[in-house]
Amino acid sequence: MPNLKRSVFQKMCLVLSATALVGVMTPAHAESEREKQTAACKGDAIKLCGLYIPNENKITACMEKKKDKLSPKCRAFFDKGTAKKKPASKK
Repeated sequence: MPNLKRSVFQKMCLVLSATALVGVMTPAHAESEREKQTAACKGDAIKLCGLYIPNENKITACMEKKKDKLSPKCRAFFDKGTAKKKPASKK
């Protein structure tokens, strides 16, 4: 019986460790994506929407309005966001 308890305990530890690892890795990916967007769009934000710094919501709205003037790298991030937000077409 002690071996059975040890086996169950080891499996539980493995599952908990894997869950914790996934939880730690997910925010790192999100932060990495945000850092990439910041690097790609910082110059555009200053040049096109500097009036709204440091209000992130207003900067985002401004940049969406001026999307045709964004650099290609920055525009790619806004195109990703638009693709996710597009409503389903009505038939």
